[in-house]
Amino acid sequence: MGDLKNPRLIYLKGLLFLVGAVLSAGLLLAFNPTLQTAALLAICVWCACRFYYFTFYVIQHYVDAEYRYAGLWAFIRYAWRERLGWRRDGKPTK
Repeated sequence: MGDLKNPRLIYLKGLLFLVGAVLSAGLLLAFNPTLQTAALLAICVWCACRFYYFTFYVIQHYVDAEYRYAGLWAFIRYAWRERLGWRRDGKPTK
């Protein structure tokens, strides 16, 4: 499957993510309506957003300005290769 290029479909995809997030959070709080659940849910969402920001903005702007990520799997592969000391072209860095 190719990249999504239609702006309307891109907005629809974003809207569906938002609807899914709101529905799942609402259902979670409906099943267990406590302050502890709400706080843990808020922390979970905040941390997930910060991790996403870290993987795409911080790494690109402060660690490796040449690398562009296509998604979280691309970041995981990149981070694994960096940990092992391999460049993107498959050759060792050392």
